Amino acid sequence: MKFSLIICTYKRPRPLIKLLQSVKEQTLYPNEILVIDGSINKETEIVLNENRFESLKYFSVPPEHRGLTKQRNYGIERVEDEMEIVCFLDDDTVLDNDYFEQIVKTYQIYPEALGVGGYIINESECEFVGYNYVPKIEEYFFDGWKRMDGSRFVLRKRLGLDSDCPPGFSSLFSHGRSVGFLPPNGKIYEVEMLMGGVSSFRKKVFETLQFSTYFEGYGLYEDADFTLRVAKMGKLYLNTSAKLNHYHDVSGRPNQYQYGKMVVRNGWYVWRTKNPKPLLDAKWRWHSITILLTIIRYSNALTSTKKREAFTEALGRTVGWWSLWLSKPKEKSDSY
Repeated sequence: MKFSLIICTYKRPRPLIKLLQSVKEQTLYPNEILVIDGSINKETEIVLNENRFESLKYFSVPPEHRGLTKQRNYGIERVEDEMEIVCFLDDDTVLDNDYFEQIVKTYQIYPEALGVGGYIINESECEFVGYNYVPKIEEYFFDGWKRMDGSRFVLRKRLGLDSDCPPGFSSLFSHGRSVGFLPPNGKIYEVEMLMGGVSSFRKKVFETLQFSTYFEGYGLYEDADFTLRVAKMGKLYLNTSAKLNHYHDVSGRPNQYQYGKMVVRNGWYVWRTKNPKPLLDAKWRWHSITILLTIIRYSNALTSTKKREAFTEALGRTVGWWSLWLSKPKEKSDSY
């Protein structure tokens, strides 16, 4: 199966090179690599000229195409016609050497798959405890594995606001658990949401769908929106054997206030992608959880080591929530 790799980047030349070096060591190498650079300087281009990689094409996008979702759409338009699969990777990831082999194998095992995601191994802190284990309230248990739950999930359990879906699925009131909660057991799981920076899709998906440009700039939750729409068309899977590390480079990220606003407004947008006409119970749960998480961030401003960041994010979440009553996010016409 011929496949293309698209890497959208913004002012991260050194992490990008680390990623490309791990791509170079793959047991299955991409047929083409498209680096879509939204940087406002030449550093990434210079570094790539100094470090050559086979089948790599570099594109410095014009201002009107900057931003994660716009850059992804820009890259998709430049994928060669004979490609069957389009892979996406964040520029601050590093792959195990059989990552692409495992991704392609999943499409061969499940020929109906429209998308396949990889598994971020350095964010998994699971322990196998057997299938009859009874978890404590501060633990999350799934498919024989347990992990410690964050304080926000523990509080949601106590208040009856925890998600009623397995990892990778969104409930009718959203606020679910990501695929990161799946255990590192080598299994392949069906899901309806993938992380965009470790994802892949059949090229034919992009004949009818593209990434929504509602998610400007950093594009928080753009992956949930897109994969929920793909899941309405067909099957998505996550292969926990397709392993990589994600190092969350801080460069190119929004400030905490803007991030807080995006968490709420983008979260609302994704919720309505899954459930466009929610019933009263789903509305009550979504707003209750949103307010609860905002209160937790305010409390972090008193208890955490990063007090200022916690307070500004909480303030952004507050403004984001109130703004929903004045101006709800509107679906962009290019979402479908």
